[in-house]
Amino acid sequence: MDSLAVTSLAGLWDRLSGTQSDPDVWVVIATLAAALAVVVPHPVWRISRNAVTIAHEGGHGLVALLTGRQLTGIRLHSDTSGLTVSRGKPYGLGMILTAAAGYTAPSLLGLGGAALLAAGRITLLLWLATALLLVMLVMIRNAYGVLTVVLAGGAFVLVSWLTDAQVQAAFAYAVVWFLLLGGVRPPFELQAKRMRGGAGDSDADQLSRLTHVPAGLWLFLFHAVSLCSLLGGGRWLLEG
Repeated sequence: MDSLAVTSLAGLWDRLSGTQSDPDVWVVIATLAAALAVVVPHPVWRISRNAVTIAHEGGHGLVALLTGRQLTGIRLHSDTSGLTVSRGKPYGLGMILTAAAGYTAPSLLGLGGAALLAAGRITLLLWLATALLLVMLVMIRNAYGVLTVVLAGGAFVLVSWLTDAQVQAAFAYAVVWFLLLGGVRPPFELQAKRMRGGAGDSDADQLSRLTHVPAGLWLFLFHAVSLCSLLGGGRWLLEG
């Protein structure tokens, strides 16, 4: 019995730490097209943006924990907005990094995912994403947020365990393309809102109050991170 358990664990570890072959070029291109199809058209984006909000609020929460703040809860709303609440000093480096993590998180997660895919770590990517969603689920404090994260996590679990290597590769590439492309649009949306006089309490404005650096420069940072991540991550995916 013990020997069987050890063998099973060894098999799981080999599966997790091993590499998988790259998909055909047409799969990479097809997943890019699929990601564009759910990011560019506004009616579809209003729905798919929920996934970007998960990454956005998850970024706030993860950095809050890493900088020693006490994460008290995350809420996701049906209008694709969200709220992450943490306790700690209302100033200082930890608060600044936590506030800056939201708009940069989807793109940086996409860039990290592209690096894993370029290294052939498709299974590792899927399992890491599932683990992050499970951790986030513990901190969700509203029903819609629970539903959204459960659906996202369920998709990763089903693909990881019930599909073959080709489907897993296509799913992983589609997710990473979506994060890279979907991370570009929110900073432009925020910029447009601020030009109309709205979003006065946005992450950029909070950062401006914390650092005395103009909100426009923080918006520039969000744009730079998202566009550089798209260029770098996209190159890794296409050359992989």
